[in-house]
Amino acid sequence: MKVSLAERLKTETRALHTVAERSTFMRLLLSGRLDRLAYCGLLRNLHALYAALEPALARHANLPAIAPVFLPALWRTRALQHDLAALHGPDWADAIALQPAASTYVDRLRDLDKSRPTLLLAHAYVRYLGDLSGGQLLSGIVAKNAALAGETAISFYDFGDAVATRNLTHAFRAGLAAVAADERQTDALVDEAKLAFEGHRQLFDQLDLARLCQFQNTRPSP
Repeated sequence: MKVSLAERLKTETRALHTVAERSTFMRLLLSGRLDRLAYCGLLRNLHALYAALEPALARHANLPAIAPVFLPALWRTRALQHDLAALHGPDWADAIALQPAASTYVDRLRDLDKSRPTLLLAHAYVRYLGDLSGGQLLSGIVAKNAALAGETAISFYDFGDAVATRNLTHAFRAGLAAVAADERQTDALVDEAKLAFEGHRQLFDQLDLARLCQFQNTRPSP
């Protein structure tokens, strides 16, 4: 019996997904202990990813592998811009550094945009289903954290009310199920999703290192 693309993406990336979400940086975020500067670093780097991914998806919206999951209501670029302006101010793009892993990730998205746009589906899968599921948990955590500006800076996680969020989740999953990928294409998409999760793991580790360096630089002298 042929295993669906959705099932293969889920099962074959599970281990990498778990490693990424259990990183020190993400544990701090999930426990409500991440400071504002480190959180802005996360949003700034994610913004770079979405700013490359979403225009690429739009350029290839008619491809058979992209059209079923082409849902602009999911797009996060503007929401991230809003949150970064609220948390950091208008100079966030220049003031907050991109980590090497984010730059590498953006380069990969740009390469796919030019040469293998079908594989953009894997990155949409990794980002948007995560935003729709785990992101809703993070919304409550960030809203309760006064250091992160509370409810004034959670646009990133806002897809509308519970019904709207559930409908978008169903729409994306239905679109994924409608993608007619043969075994070779499915293998390539699974490999690309694995690459995406590994890229996120590297990014989280680099953001944690940047957080530690910032803490040491701002710690009062004994």
